Amino acid sequence: MYSVREELKQNPPGTVRAIAEMGYQGVEFYAPYFDWTETEAKLMRKLLDELGMRCFSTHNDSKYFNAQNITRARDMNLILGSKYMVMASAEPRPGSDGWKGVADTLNIASEQLEPSGLKVGYHNHQPEFTAVNGRRPIEILAKNTKPSIMLQLDVGTCLEAGADPVAWIKANAGRIRSLHCKDWSPDSAKGYSVLFGEGAADWKNIFDAAEKTGGVEYYLMEQEGSRLSELDTARQCLQTFRSKHHS
Repeated sequence: MYSVREELKQNPPGTVRAIAEMGYQGVEFYAPYFDWTETEAKLMRKLLDELGMRCFSTHNDSKYFNAQNITRARDMNLILGSKYMVMASAEPRPGSDGWKGVADTLNIASEQLEPSGLKVGYHNHQPEFTAVNGRRPIEILAKNTKPSIMLQLDVGTCLEAGADPVAWIKANAGRIRSLHCKDWSPDSAKGYSVLFGEGAADWKNIFDAAEKTGGVEYYLMEQEGSRLSELDTARQCLQTFRSKHHS
């Protein structure tokens, strides 16, 4: 839902309805969901059920995983019918120990959430794929988190960091259970404003790796912004996805 964030702010139910009408089967709500009232969350779940839609996951600030917030986050995710509570980014202490600290937070959260049927995930941006002292933080996270923790791959930021998404998926069999299908162009005038399918991502091989070894359960469309309106962007990206993804 980050792709249609301004629309969502103005009219949450109308935006979800519009997305469903385009043919999207599910959504991922991002951080502001945490501030909804319980009633708002229940109304959203009712709407999703009416539309035959799923809330696959939520994107969360790292502080939602701390002792003060995790119970509320869990309860909201359970109301929405979410399967994964994903940490959207982290601001660790410097060095590999900082990233090990993030891994510890994820492991502890998963122990607290899994009894309720909720799983934990982590979402990368560029820093996780940028080597520090010869090691990429994403590798520290993968090595130090238990296998039930999803490594949600943001394709565009992985590419911008100079990494190979296909190689990463193949190296982490069964853990890449969702992907943000965000494209990226090396042309600095375009960057993330290219629509899905217009950038540098090799979607055919990415989908192939995700389905054969990554253990993908669902794909998410994410767009920072484009030449089109938010809703037209979401519609166009889905159409292109369908033409490139032959299930």
